[in-house]
Amino acid sequence: MTPDIALILGIDGIATGSIYVLVGLGLVLIFSVTRVVFVPFGDIVAFAGLTLAAMQLGRMPGTVYLIATLAVVACLVVGVHHWRRGQPGRILRGLAGYGLLPLIPAAIAWLTAGQNLPAWVQIPLAIALVVPIGPLIERIALRPLADASVLLLLIVSVALTFGLSGLGLLFFGAEGFRTKPLTSEAFRFGAIIVTSQTLLMLAGAGLFSLLLFLFFEHTLAGKALRATSVNRVGARLVGIRPANTATLAFLLASLLAAVSGILISPVTTLYYDSGFIIGLKAFVGAIIGGLMSYPGTAIGALLVGMLESFASFWNSAFKEVVVFGLLIPVMLLRSLSLTQVDEEDEEVQG
Repeated sequence: MTPDIALILGIDGIATGSIYVLVGLGLVLIFSVTRVVFVPFGDIVAFAGLTLAAMQLGRMPGTVYLIATLAVVACLVVGVHHWRRGQPGRILRGLAGYGLLPLIPAAIAWLTAGQNLPAWVQIPLAIALVVPIGPLIERIALRPLADASVLLLLIVSVALTFGLSGLGLLFFGAEGFRTKPLTSEAFRFGAIIVTSQTLLMLAGAGLFSLLLFLFFEHTLAGKALRATSVNRVGARLVGIRPANTATLAFLLASLLAAVSGILISPVTTLYYDSGFIIGLKAFVGAIIGGLMSYPGTAIGALLVGMLESFASFWNSAFKEVVVFGLLIPVMLLRSLSLTQVDEEDEEVQG
């Protein structure tokens, strides 16, 4: 391997890792607030890319039907919940939040299907279509189990992955798509050529990471999310509703997933089930960060991208094996760093 090839692989790995950074930050955000390892997160990434591809081809995005299905189910869940609790007055507000608002971008996409919209309209519309997926899933399947164990929440999350994959096959089809490049410029640095799409991916990861930091540090809603992640009971005692912070966490995470899908779709052919692998690789980066540290997750995600790039050069058939094999030493190191408590000692202390 020559230095030039190593540099090219390094740039490619950092670009891919920048996408894993956004996905990993979304995973950590959801887990820290709700204790849910949101396995279907990668599916939202793939759906964002497929939505934009459908718009560029002049087709009706399958996301319109997906959102309509989720919105109807969410409205039924909200209506039954408030009716059983004797709160009929809150049903209308719930229907507006989980029915009307998600259907607004879906209606716009339906009305403009087949029209040659400019890219500056297609991209925000694709993002607006995908963002409600996370909050709708949270309201339908996860909020009723908010106080369940982490294991049960994980099992439900895995089941949701298979459900979303099935819906993706139904609404998007089995064909793969790749969107048009957002920019076609290229820059030469000696013998190395760096495309502007790569720079855009890096800039997008850096910008949204910065915005997320500013949101947590300088906004009341961000501080409420931080308080909930530290202590849910304490947050409830000071007037913060964990249900509201969970919805906000899923909303922000879905935004990160949508942006990731828009950025990665010009360089990777996406299928209805491509998100599963994307989410798992970002999850490895999140595990390196301990599923709680945002800087650690960012570093871990970049490491995963670099490792994947060099592993592809060595043997593309084993790149997933190498990446997921990284979990073994990481988990061993973390288990050794934890304080071991013998079961008999626990009984004595209890």
